[in-house]
Parts: sequence; structure tokens; C-alpha cells
Amino acid sequence: MRAFHAELSKLFSLPGIWLAFLIGVFAPAVIAALDSIAQKEEIIAGVSTRLSEVGYIGLALGVQGVIILGVLAVSSEYLTESSESGGGQQITTSLTVVSSRLHFLLAKAGAVTVISILLCMVAIITTVSATHLILGEYTPALEWSRLIGAVCYWTFTALLALGITVLTKNSIIPLAVLMINSSVVSFSVLLYRVTKLAFYLPDRAGFEMFMFTSDRYHTPLTGSLFDRYHTPFTGGLVMFTWVAVIFIVAAIVFHRRDVAA
Repeated sequence: MRAFHAELSKLFSLPGIWLAFLIGVFAPAVIAALDSIAQKEEIIAGVSTRLSEVGYIGLALGVQGVIILGVLAVSSEYLTESSESGGGQQITTSLTVVSSRLHFLLAKAGAVTVISILLCMVAIITTVSATHLILGEYTPALEWSRLIGAVCYWTFTALLALGITVLTKNSIIPLAVLMINSSVVSFSVLLYRVTKLAFYLPDRAGFEMFMFTSDRYHTPLTGSLFDRYHTPFTGGLVMFTWVAVIFIVAAIVFHRRDVAA
């Protein structure tokens, strides 16, 4: 628990963490507001087909906040300190204080999990508020199962970012890959026409925990309509499996790694 509290303290001391909070809290609300405006026009015209998905698209795209969180939690350990501080890295001090590398990773993963859950809950509040402000009586009813799915999606994504950053030791690769995949173009969307294995990629499986209407749902950003391949529980199980595998691999690599290298 001391290691867990220390990791929370380190995360809140990072300047970049406030960017993660800003994106995580306000980006979903802004996207939901813009989507609500478009949906209100369609409702008036009598052609709305995505009313039940309003807000959830914002939550899907706002996941970049926890991606930054997961990456910063690890990459900050490998930043070279100033010459006045000895020019070393935080990871050396961290492993001196917490002798077990597994305990160190578990504490870091625990801190990222807690913050991700809280951040998503705040994002849900801002998103629902923005949606209700614009749609008023047309605001769709909340579905707690979908909101829980969104919280799981954010948490699993943050842990994926953490695990990948442990493997790469820097922030560039995981930030570039995960943020592009979750906002610009999803690799699973590109691959699904080639092979059904794309349905088992973490982002695609994760969407199905909350981005669904009956047996079909629209993907974030592009709005393309897809048939649902997994149940919400199965989608969550697939994404959790990815998280577990990557974390185990990261733990093995981290245990064998020469910190000074």
C-alpha cells in the first residue's frame, strides 16, 4: 500500500497529468455536445437513427486522456533528471525504495486503474450534462450496463498503454499508436474486411462493451455501421485478456531488464 500511495503521489506531481485530466474530462463532453446538436437537427427532421448512442461516442474518443495517463506513469520513470539532480533516472530511485519489481508494477497499475475509473466517472457526468443541456426532453435514458462498459474500456485502455510503455521504455511509440488508433483510424476497422480476427483486437472488442444498439452500432469518428460480433461481456473478456497478456509479458521483460541500460 505504501508503494501504491507513492505511485499516486508521483502521478499527481507530473505536469503532463493535468493534460490527461483536461482531455479526459472535457473532450467527451465537447464531442457529445457537437453530436447532440447534430442529432437534435435530425430529430426535428424526423430522420434520427443514432439517438441512443449520443454521448457514448464522446466517451469512446475521450479515451485519449487515460492513454496519456498510462504512458506517463511509466515513461516518466525513464526521463533523465537535470545535472543538478545527478543526471540519473527516477526508475533507479523507485526500485531502490520498492525492491520487488513485481510489486512496483502492481502498485503503478493500481494507481493508473484508480485514476482511470475516477476520471471516466467524471467524464460521464460532464458528458451526460452536456447532452441533457442540448437535447432536453429528447435525451436518451442512461443504461448503467453501458456506462460500466465505458469505465472498463477506459481502464483497460490505460493499462494497455502502461504495459506497452513498460516494453518500449519511452512515450513516443505507445502514444502515437494508441492515440491514432483510438481517434484517427482504427486498425481493427481496416482489418475486419480482410479477416474476422480483427474482431478480437482490443479496441474492437472493447467498443462492444458499450457502443452498441441492439445488434448494430456506429464506430466513433467515422460513424460506420457494424454488426455486433461479441456480447458486452465477451468483448470485455477479450479486452481483459489482451491486458493480462501484455502485462505478464511486460512484467517478465521488466524483471529481466538491466535498469541502467
